Formats: sequence, C-alpha cells, structure tokens
Amino acid sequence: MSYHHLALAAKDMKAIHAFYEGVMGFELVKVEIAPVMGGGWGKHFFYRMDGDDSRFIAFWELMDTPGEDGYRFDLNEAAGTPQGTNHYSFAVNTPDELIVWREKWNAAGLDVLEIDHNWCHSVYTRDPNGNMVEFCLTTGSFTDEDRDRALAALDETKMNPSPPPAMMKQWLAKNA
Repeated sequence: MSYHHLALAAKDMKAIHAFYEGVMGFELVKVEIAPVMGGGWGKHFFYRMDGDDSRFIAFWELMDTPGEDGYRFDLNEAAGTPQGTNHYSFAVNTPDELIVWREKWNAAGLDVLEIDHNWCHSVYTRDPNGNMVEFCLTTGSFTDEDRDRALAALDETKMNPSPPPAMMKQWLAKNA
C-alpha cells in the first residue's frame, strides 16, 4: 500500500509552485477550489510525481480563513519540535539519483545535507515553507536483530544510541 497524496498548507503558493514544479519536476495537474471548514475558501493544488496518476503532493492556498495571520507553515515550528523531526521523504533507486538531486538542489540555490545512515543514504533540503524534504535510497537489508532492536526500543527510557552515520556532509548552494 502506498499513499495517494500528502496535503500541506502553503505560505506562498507561487514559491511552492516554483520549487515543486520547477526544481522537483513534479507536474501541477489539478486544482480543487472550494469552501474550507470553519470559514473562508481554498485552492487545493495537486502535483503529480513521476507521471504517476496515483501519487501526488498537494498544497492548500487558503483564503479569508479565520486566524490566517497566525498560521505557521513549517511543520516543526508549528509543532514545537526540533528542526528536521517532521519531514517528508521521496524514494530514489540508485546512488546516482541522489547525486543528481544534490547537484540540482545546489544549482537551484539550496543548501543540501547528505547523510549515509548505514542502512539508507539521504539528501535533504528545505522547501519554501521551511519544511525538510528528503530523497532516500535504501542501501541495506533488515535482519531479525534489527527488528529485535526496534521492538526493544519501544520500552527504553534512556538513550541507547545507534551507530553514528557513516558520513554526513553539508553542501552549500552553488550561488550562495
């Protein structure tokens, strides 16, 4: 089972569009415009990922809604959690795809964090809402010991850290 779409509010829909279509390559294919619960109205924009009509990321541009001056669009800021805790991740199939995304993001003026987590390898940047976006490649397989460790962690109340990342590097934007 996979998800159909992830829907988020947009601080600046034109900046979101420039990022998700212009940089990420997702195609804007649909908008639904309707009243929203609680008052006001919204435009719900759907971006198709990889040409697949069953996978989207969507954004709400909210209009005339109560309390809109107080909205926070960065998920971690809104939740009061550390930066990077709440994020969304897209899959890639090869190490070369990770390099392509890292270089594409840097060329678009975005800083990129790259981490080899020892079982997956990731590149991260931030979207115009301030949310962390990730591309991730699974590089390992899971063992019975991995599952046992995960189950044991459900009851742990003191930190029992995982091995440190094999690599972590910050790639600054090329035009910064």
